Amino acid sequence: MPASPASADPGPDDLAWLDRDPERDCWLDRAREHDEPPLEEAGEYGDHEPLTGQELAGIRDAAADELLAVKAAGTGRRGPGQPGSARVFPGESSSPAAAFGPGMALDLLPGCAQLAVAADAAADGDEFAGICEAELVGLMCAWDRVEAHAAARKLAAVAELSRRNPAPEDAEFTEDQVACALGESRFRAGELMGTAGHLDTHLPGTRAALRDGTVNLGKARIIAAATGLLDPAEAAAAEQEVLDRAASLTPGGLRAAIARAVMEAAPEKARKRRETAARFARVERWAEDSGNAALAGRELPPDQVLAADERITARARELKAAGLDGGTDELRARALLDLLLGRDSRPRQDHDSTRGAAPAGFASRVTLTAPLATLTRLAGRPGELSGLGPVDPWLTRDLAAAAAQNPTTTWCLTITDGQGHAVAHGCARPEPRSHRKRAGPGPRDGPGFAFEATADPRTWRLRTPGPGPDLIITIDPVTTDPCDHRYQTGRHDPGARLRHLAQVRHATCTSPVCRRPAAQCDLEHNTPYEAGGRTCLCNTGPKCRHDHRLKQHPKWTVEQLPDGAFRWTTPAGRTYTTEPTRYPI
Repeated sequence: MPASPASADPGPDDLAWLDRDPERDCWLDRAREHDEPPLEEAGEYGDHEPLTGQELAGIRDAAADELLAVKAAGTGRRGPGQPGSARVFPGESSSPAAAFGPGMALDLLPGCAQLAVAADAAADGDEFAGICEAELVGLMCAWDRVEAHAAARKLAAVAELSRRNPAPEDAEFTEDQVACALGESRFRAGELMGTAGHLDTHLPGTRAALRDGTVNLGKARIIAAATGLLDPAEAAAAEQEVLDRAASLTPGGLRAAIARAVMEAAPEKARKRRETAARFARVERWAEDSGNAALAGRELPPDQVLAADERITARARELKAAGLDGGTDELRARALLDLLLGRDSRPRQDHDSTRGAAPAGFASRVTLTAPLATLTRLAGRPGELSGLGPVDPWLTRDLAAAAAQNPTTTWCLTITDGQGHAVAHGCARPEPRSHRKRAGPGPRDGPGFAFEATADPRTWRLRTPGPGPDLIITIDPVTTDPCDHRYQTGRHDPGARLRHLAQVRHATCTSPVCRRPAAQCDLEHNTPYEAGGRTCLCNTGPKCRHDHRLKQHPKWTVEQLPDGAFRWTTPAGRTYTTEPTRYPI
């Protein structure tokens, strides 16, 4: 399941890793296996004419060539014991990669360190002069087996680390060690530990196939996740149903095959898993690499998903019939948003399509961080939207302008250093009526935003394109090197201003591997209040509940440094530093 968004404190469920999709990036491939044809009707052969008998004969002749033929068993080329050709011509190549040719010695060698050395020596860096395609494919497959072998050895080390921390109070935080060491999220580290442990105890065949390079890590994870609730005997039985063909199956094909095998080996457990997972139905969102966003419903009733999918398709057909441009996928996406937002994207004579436009005056509990130079059109730097990530300058300006139309929008100003770390901050308030000199919002096609100095060097005036008055912002420093303790309180609980400034300096949990928003975290004293620690910006920072508890574990140490960074030391003696949040500059 997606590496985001998930609870940062999922609880002690030892099988939580089962609900973590090892291949979110393969969702599209999985969906394509069940896609309907495009909305426009296709002929029997789509856009292509049927092949003639002569063309079919040509294809059969080509299939006999050594570069295309496979063993009669039809297992394809993947891993040792599955040659890439039925025809072998030993001694006919003088290439440095001759031993990687079809059916040659290194083409059949299981994944190991020696294979990596040989493959590295066969090419001059990234140059492959004198190497034919058949040998090049052999090199590609060799590196694939080496990659799988390395993954198996890595998982073996992860499993051993788990075995060395059997006590419940230590085992709970072992995944934090893994996450810190590998630079992974705790979510991903937990999935690695679950896969490693399950391969070690339940799936000896899959573990051996991964070590040899017969199956890759993605496929091993599919088998491990599908058999996670089975006992060792049941898991081994299900594994044996698919292991002989796992190498040649696509991930989608393997997922279907192992699911059937699990249902045959333990049908009651398969039913229980489905019913249990349904209690965790949810909707998730995350940022796409393109700068757009994704929205998905998970663990929903299959019959209702099919019905909803049909409704989306029907709505997409209506949009197409109304003349809205776009392909099948684009129209279905637009149909989904129409149904969720209660809007109509069908073109009308009296207005244009709303595709891509930011809704005017939208109300949403999100934080948009935008460089002032971008808002005033003096620069084209990206902004950032909480919960999603970076947004391009054009969308940043559109969202800011839309937010300005809503009177409930609040505005803050953060001043950063050259690295984007917050050094000062202020929150806006409406200018007093007796001092208002507002000339009205800027023109629709103008920048709309302006920032002006006042007589007080700490106070600035912010003009927005909204209908409201100008805003006054008083700037206060957030640096603590040295700290003047201006925000300190004698109580345990911080005041609203101290809490807000701590959340500005660290917008997320201060763990090296957690990105839970600071507003959802505890504001924790680094030196405990009961031990004399100040309730001050120099001794507080946001930590999610999990990391608050982790910091209190006797084998872990956390130091808050004068520059606002946090230094974490694990039971293994390794240190990891979390710097303050870097804002767009």
